[in-house]
Amino acid sequence: MRDITHKISTLRTALAHAVIYITELTAVKIQRDELPKGNLFDVARAAAFLGAKATPQLLPHCHPVNIDAMQVDFEYIYSSSHPDFFTELQLSAGILITVSAKSIGRTGIEMETLTAASIAALELYDMLKPVDNQLEIGHIRLANKTGGKSDHNRFLAPLATCAILVCSDATANGQRQDNSGRKIEEILLTTGTQVLDYQIVADEKPRIQQAIKTWVDRDIQFVFTTGGTGLGPRDVTVEAVSELVDKRADGIVEAMRGHGQQRTPLAMMSRSVAGTIGNSLIVTLPGSTNGVKECLEAILPALFHARKMIMGGGH
Repeated sequence: MRDITHKISTLRTALAHAVIYITELTAVKIQRDELPKGNLFDVARAAAFLGAKATPQLLPHCHPVNIDAMQVDFEYIYSSSHPDFFTELQLSAGILITVSAKSIGRTGIEMETLTAASIAALELYDMLKPVDNQLEIGHIRLANKTGGKSDHNRFLAPLATCAILVCSDATANGQRQDNSGRKIEEILLTTGTQVLDYQIVADEKPRIQQAIKTWVDRDIQFVFTTGGTGLGPRDVTVEAVSELVDKRADGIVEAMRGHGQQRTPLAMMSRSVAGTIGNSLIVTLPGSTNGVKECLEAILPALFHARKMIMGGGH
């Protein structure tokens, strides 16, 4: 199964449709409650719920998800009133099945929703086959989904400008190659942002502050530092940045630490800080490559929405 451990939990929704095509005479029998197998829609709704819950057992690569809400609705449709659901080869009447669902988790709920719609259609087929030998199932499709990657596009900021500051004595002295700063750059580029500058400085407050002030004066929108967030005697990045910050954004730090804590207990040692300096947003990240990767997974691309707020816009 695909690895989804790097994903964050978000609210995810899905809306799916399916249609069972019937004769108009069958529609009349349903409405008059003249079916030999009794109530139609309550049974089909229950079957849809069971199908949704069984999705991981039916589809080998489908991760189990929490189904936090699901609604199944049925509607009579006709070629005259819903032409988009009919072709010349299909009957002129049908039952439209609509399934909507919500889940808070790391992966989407669209497959559960589609399975529910499909199973509901099959249950209707089974209950209607004694009275209609022209039944046909079709138009099974996902109408909408939100959450996860589906929402990323509204946060992506292709015009956003960024700078990266590596804070490390060893790297500044040439004793160690920088990996964490390059990882930040790699991840930022995948979001479409522009990385305008990248620097390496020793763990000294004046040098850290000078680099950041220069970028703020250039109106670089987002500044990311790596290193100096731990408890060591030379870890001064947090202190250097805190002295410059105008408004703290503690929620950003909480999101990073919470995401990291689910993966390693060592995340609690990070003293990261985030906030605005002028019109720029600065985020201090750990010094490890894996640490910066996990932190950025937690806050990107939603972080880019901060620019709109900084410039006076709302949510």
